[in-house]
Amino acid sequence: MRRIEAGEAKIQRRIEIGHTLATKVARSKNPWLHMRINYGAQKGKLYNEEEDRFLVCMTHQLGYGAWDDLREEVRRCWLFRFDWFIKTRTTAELQRRVDVLIRLIEKENAELEEQESHAIKKRPPKSGSKTPSTVAAKRK
Repeated sequence: MRRIEAGEAKIQRRIEIGHTLATKVARSKNPWLHMRINYGAQKGKLYNEEEDRFLVCMTHQLGYGAWDDLREEVRRCWLFRFDWFIKTRTTAELQRRVDVLIRLIEKENAELEEQESHAIKKRPPKSGSKTPSTVAAKRK
């Protein structure tokens, strides 16, 4: 029974990751060129933003877990034809980097949702809506 629940949890996590990637990619008109990743304090020195953007977009396109296909796409991409660092990464290294990027994107999505919920709470009520204060004022 535990194995089934663990398997279902993995499937649910993959669905959540797919949704996270889809929302991040959908926020930009052309994510291959203009998508920004909020790194926070620690950006890292090995991967640049262009490589990270490619990894996120390609993972979204291929699906989370297709690491061999991702590695082949990195090796085939003309953008990295002279970048031996990214071309020589193994599937495990690419998977680790994508996992780090997904955690950063999940954190960014959570912050945006929190800001949106605060913005909705702070909005003044519409002029035509009935609030307790407007109903009491009309009665007097």
